[in-house]
Amino acid sequence: MTKSLLVFLFSLFALSAFAQKRHIISGTIKDAATGETLIGASVRVKELSSVGTATNNYGFYSLAVPDGSYTLLFSYIGYETIIKQVSLQHDLPISISLSPKSQLQEVVINANRPNNDQIASPQMGVERLNMTQINQVPVVLGEKDILKTITLMPGVKSGGEGNSGFYVRGGASDQNLIMLDEATVYNASHLFGFFSTFNSDAIKDVSLYKGGMPSEYGGRLSSVLDIKMNDGNNKDFTVQGGLGLIASRLKVEGPLVKDKGSFMISARRTYIDFFLKASKDSTIKGSKLYFYDLNAKANYHFDDHNTIFLSGYFGKDVLGLKNLFGTNWGNATGTVRFNHIFSSKLFSNTSVVFSNYNYAIESFLSDNSFKATSQITDFNLKEDLQYAVNNEHRLKFGINILHHSIAPGDITTDASSSFNSKSIEKRFGYENSAYLSDDWKVSDKLSILYGIRLSSFSLIGPGTFKSYDATGKAADSTRYGSGSTVKSYLNLEPRLSAGYQLNDASSVKVSYNRNTQNIHLLTNSTTSSPTDLYVMSSNNIKPEIADQVSAGWFRNFKDNLFEFSAEAYYKWLQNQIDYKDGAQLIANQDVESLLTYGSGRAYGIELFLKKKYGRFNGWIGYTLSRTENKFAAINNGRYYPSRQDRTHDLSVVGIYQLTKRLSFSSSFIYQTGSAVTYPTGKYNVGGLTTFSYSERNGYRKPANNRLDIGATLEGKQHKRYHSSWTFSIYNVYAHRDPYSITFRDSKTSPNTTEAAETSIFATQIPSITWNFKF
Repeated sequence: MTKSLLVFLFSLFALSAFAQKRHIISGTIKDAATGETLIGASVRVKELSSVGTATNNYGFYSLAVPDGSYTLLFSYIGYETIIKQVSLQHDLPISISLSPKSQLQEVVINANRPNNDQIASPQMGVERLNMTQINQVPVVLGEKDILKTITLMPGVKSGGEGNSGFYVRGGASDQNLIMLDEATVYNASHLFGFFSTFNSDAIKDVSLYKGGMPSEYGGRLSSVLDIKMNDGNNKDFTVQGGLGLIASRLKVEGPLVKDKGSFMISARRTYIDFFLKASKDSTIKGSKLYFYDLNAKANYHFDDHNTIFLSGYFGKDVLGLKNLFGTNWGNATGTVRFNHIFSSKLFSNTSVVFSNYNYAIESFLSDNSFKATSQITDFNLKEDLQYAVNNEHRLKFGINILHHSIAPGDITTDASSSFNSKSIEKRFGYENSAYLSDDWKVSDKLSILYGIRLSSFSLIGPGTFKSYDATGKAADSTRYGSGSTVKSYLNLEPRLSAGYQLNDASSVKVSYNRNTQNIHLLTNSTTSSPTDLYVMSSNNIKPEIADQVSAGWFRNFKDNLFEFSAEAYYKWLQNQIDYKDGAQLIANQDVESLLTYGSGRAYGIELFLKKKYGRFNGWIGYTLSRTENKFAAINNGRYYPSRQDRTHDLSVVGIYQLTKRLSFSSSFIYQTGSAVTYPTGKYNVGGLTTFSYSERNGYRKPANNRLDIGATLEGKQHKRYHSSWTFSIYNVYAHRDPYSITFRDSKTSPNTTEAAETSIFATQIPSITWNFKF
């Protein structure tokens, strides 16, 4: 079947290619001020309304146009449009540098605004975030945060205060693939979720795919968050940063060789620990509470066809309470990419990627001292190619070879400790894939994006592997040598998105996609934790599978001043994993015996209205959804709400440019409380109260709602220096959103049970940050 499909595709391409003599216009589009490549910049032919394209993730474009004289329009949001006249009689390389518009021009409502990609593209369920808007949304403690901003989009739900995890269309937090310059980030949080790992100063582009996922992405069920770092300024040296109440940041960038190569280094650190050292409170003096991170990137253009990129990230969190306990966790990534343009039609990106996530927990008590460690390490080799057959067919294809190594946990102790040292066997696996997709413009009205992804996973030795029966007892145990295959899985993942343009301002779209996942997160806490355990598919754990169908209506109003979308989706989930009641997951060699397997479903509708231009802009997002699990061992096999189920989710964001220098912003959220398990009874044994639980996730926390406001005051413009002040108030009306709810015997009436609610932010949190650039 695959062979027949390939023959059909290439026959179709050949017929299209010889239908009319065409020449190729290709090149790169960059920022004129910094030399940064622009992702998603538009290239259009004025005389041929149906002919146009956009730059890829590296700023490259390719366009086939017949003989003749044409007017080319090069544009990008927030930049001046360049108009270029060409007489086309042969292939023509054209690279363009676009200049950013001034801030005053940004707020002027211009006529004939370009139609946006959401109408013409068959792609649906994708959010591309503007870094300017991200920097204007008010967040806790003044640190601009990508992850907090995407939770303001429909279909994306926050994991809650003090948690950077997020849920997309009913999927769990581990079902999101988070990539930073193609490297997987397994834990994207600092300080237990108060901050994310992504320093906005170092970020160029953010894309979130939550439905109709392109074939080049895989390995997770729910979404892909693709984040790309700034390349660095190849025109001039610049320094920028910010000083905040608890954190500061600094970025330095400049040319290695002017117009040919550049570098960027960005660092950030909190200094709460300095306040703790100065504290007079003996219970906290000497404690540790801080994080730091470093982003670095360099690139060099050998010529118009060859460019190399090197990028890396390193971040660490350290938390310790005096001489009682300590914990630290961190991510490290490294990416080497080589771009090669074989021809005006064929573009190649070759990547070698490294990723590591690790954590350690220590207890310093004299009779209970121990240290527990765990880590996951990936090595990845990727080859991605893009081939512009013609304006009607644009191929993407490639391969991916990924090696996983997971150290589930080691516990080391000294002689005086009451704990015993323990080492859990490492697990190794290969996750490989190949994909092919075609962006096919069938007609002026109809576009189809279709493809296939073939993914395989192999669990390999060395190690001892057990098989468990339904009761959790070991049925057999086998020892495998190094490199021996323990279990393999092969899955075919079809992807299809189609869009039909009703008119210049509206379109309808449908999509279907299948995704599989072989890395699974085990947690029995109500929120994500640095100590959550990752496991691979095995002889007991099957790959998770999700099939999603979605349909949507997309409409622009008032000369593209407003954009509106309504998307409905239904998702079937297979081979879902949960823990049995009372499971102990950490440092357990037989953790797979504590797991149970089932299915799930998620469905909902997402509404989104955005005002794009003018002094006042922003958006409203609303999601009505349901997410349920079904496990034979839980709730007597009945469907029950999953932890990430939130019936209603509303977000409102507004940004107002009062003057050229002063802007205001605000955001409001409302969410149905998350599903939780509460005790239904209690009994007393030896004077100790033990609570009993029956129905899993049978109750809900109170609804979560919050208003945040912010203001930005720009300093006077100087030739080489610029500064601004950012002010914000988080949780304006001091709403108490429950972080956790525990149950205990009442002190005044022991036979009565009372609930104790803990809130992280029970009051307003003001912040102020001074930003500078020179």
